[in-house]
Amino acid sequence: MIKAKKSLGQNFLIDKNVLEKIVSLIKIENKSILEVGPGTGNLTSCILKNNPKKLIVVEKDKYLANLLKKKFETNVVIINEDILKIDENKLHEDKLIVFGNLPYNISTEILAKWVLNLDNKNFWFDSLILMFQKEVADRIISKFNSSKYGRLTILANWKLDIVKICDIKAGSFSPRPKINSSLLFFKPKKNFYRFQNSKNLEKITRVFFNQRRKKIKTPFNILFNGNVNVLKNLRIDLNLRPHNLKEEIYYELTQEYEKL
Repeated sequence: MIKAKKSLGQNFLIDKNVLEKIVSLIKIENKSILEVGPGTGNLTSCILKNNPKKLIVVEKDKYLANLLKKKFETNVVIINEDILKIDENKLHEDKLIVFGNLPYNISTEILAKWVLNLDNKNFWFDSLILMFQKEVADRIISKFNSSKYGRLTILANWKLDIVKICDIKAGSFSPRPKINSSLLFFKPKKNFYRFQNSKNLEKITRVFFNQRRKKIKTPFNILFNGNVNVLKNLRIDLNLRPHNLKEEIYYELTQEYEKL
């Protein structure tokens, strides 16, 4: 029996019903596929049954990468690397459909990297079908005015339309995690706010949510030095708190910040 590594956030998906549901969400036949964190290859096997044009998997664990090579031989391109260090644009000339049971400890880092590094014109992926801890997924899809709404919500929804597919019970994994997971489906938006530098959106949200329970007057003054024109243009009430502002306001704030 293969022992999962806590240091890599490994929890292997073993529920056949869930595996089949995942691969049924999108047409795989003759498509180029990327799987992140294949582990022991359970989802990989299901993907192969649907006849993809090409299947690339990224597995950081060297032991598991070697296991996958023996199991799938030449049917799968196996990359034994850290997904956070890979340039996805160089993986394949086709747009990729991405599947991922993301490692719990770096799932938000992976998503943030993919969103912030996206080219404004050419997305390297067609869609993302990803599993997160339920509490992380809840933050990604939360709405303004809720306690779970925050930086991750704003970053994820900037360039992506997101749909929650289902929750997945802890018993569907081995080893069994302490909490449930959620499956989310992401598609690139055709229209989204353009910035000179995506890191400015990171900065805006970081400053505003640094003290999320306090009124936004302080972070606004830090970033805009009390600029009255910005207040008028965006009709912002400085007595509100960070979670009271819609995502669009943060995108517009970023555009205003870049004009300074």
